[in-house]
Amino acid sequence: MKDPKVLYILISLFCIFAIVAAIYAQFIDEDYGGLPVVDADSQNVIQEKSQEELEETFNSLFINTINLGGFDTTGIQKINNGQNIVYTIYEMNENTENYEINMHIPVININSELANLLNQRTQADFVNKANDIIQAEDTGVKSLYNIDYTAYINNNILSLVIRSTLKEGSSAQRVIVQTYNYNLETNTQVSLVDLVTMKRLNTDEVNSKIKDVVTKANEEAETFQQMGYNEIFIRDLTSDIYNVSNAGTYFLGPNGELYIIYAYGNNQFTSEMDIILIE
Repeated sequence: MKDPKVLYILISLFCIFAIVAAIYAQFIDEDYGGLPVVDADSQNVIQEKSQEELEETFNSLFINTINLGGFDTTGIQKINNGQNIVYTIYEMNENTENYEINMHIPVININSELANLLNQRTQADFVNKANDIIQAEDTGVKSLYNIDYTAYINNNILSLVIRSTLKEGSSAQRVIVQTYNYNLETNTQVSLVDLVTMKRLNTDEVNSKIKDVVTKANEEAETFQQMGYNEIFIRDLTSDIYNVSNAGTYFLGPNGELYIIYAYGNNQFTSEMDIILIE
């Protein structure tokens, strides 16, 4: 190609094509069918996390320790001054013919009536079950039981989250989640309504988001049920548990984000759960 003018024209066309392609790639997301998801107020491209992504993030939180978030605990009256205000009081990893248990039991190390009550609840909900499994006679049915926890302090709110998985023989696996939210200044429990107010959220909007997540999950479950799949968990969308004032499992995460958890294995033999995350 000996004509320099032709060469310059081709180079210019190539540069223009490259710029257009870069702009196109920046604003078009194939995951959304070629259309960007745009926040009308900020005009920023946003993506709603799927339940699979939320569950993966949720499960990664359980590292059996507390994140103080810079909170000074020196003024807290502890039961054991040599330990943090939440620590692992007992752990076990044992595999026998009858059971496989891997558990980390936390304790709220605060000298108060409320902390003592919550620790007793941990004993009743998690430790007693482990003792039952260990002491059970050999029936040829093996039990698998795991307990982990995580804890965070945001401002003056201590959130402790305990998660266990339980599989007994051929029964369906259960995922059980228990949360405690403790106001370190007033030594009182914190309700979800309190957290919503503290984060200056609109209660109706939070209720709406809960309904949206749960309704979508139930529609997917009903679709699988109609396809002939067995043991599909169907939610009762008329239940009052899907109201902020009645939710029982919630906590503030590592960056102050609000998690609302519907772990249906708390009361039934299922590992199904719905996670609502408000950042």
